[in-house]
Amino acid sequence: MAQMTQTIKMLLLMMTAMLLFAAEGLAASEIYTGFFSSDAVGGYDTVAYFTEGRPVKGLKAFKTKYKGANWYFSSRENLETFQDNPTRYAPQYGGYCAWAVANGDTAKGDPLQWTIHNNKLYLNYNEEIKNKWLDNIETFITRGDANWPGVIK
Repeated sequence: MAQMTQTIKMLLLMMTAMLLFAAEGLAASEIYTGFFSSDAVGGYDTVAYFTEGRPVKGLKAFKTKYKGANWYFSSRENLETFQDNPTRYAPQYGGYCAWAVANGDTAKGDPLQWTIHNNKLYLNYNEEIKNKWLDNIETFITRGDANWPGVIK
């Protein structure tokens, strides 16, 4: 019985060590997709923010891969526009919350909490955070640019 208890303790210790080493090796993806998804911007059409001035859900018929994530669009025209210049239409900081990145951290970006500033798309975690972001956007962009992409490494 004592031998079995010792073996179980040793196995648990080894499993804990393996999990810790695995966690240290994990880095956030360059594009925020959530844990159980590979969809950028929650499946919203990033070109539509610029052309329609609002979030529009993308369709599976108009999909592309970029930086390891799936990107969806509401029309073939928007898909092609993105493919011609993805860095122009992809959200800044990979779609992570811009306020969080400015503060040296990461958080999910909500496609419904967005801002276009100087022709760049930024997402924020929620409405409260978006309002904080808007209160001092230039400072937050300067800090976010300095922190990106270091916060995901």
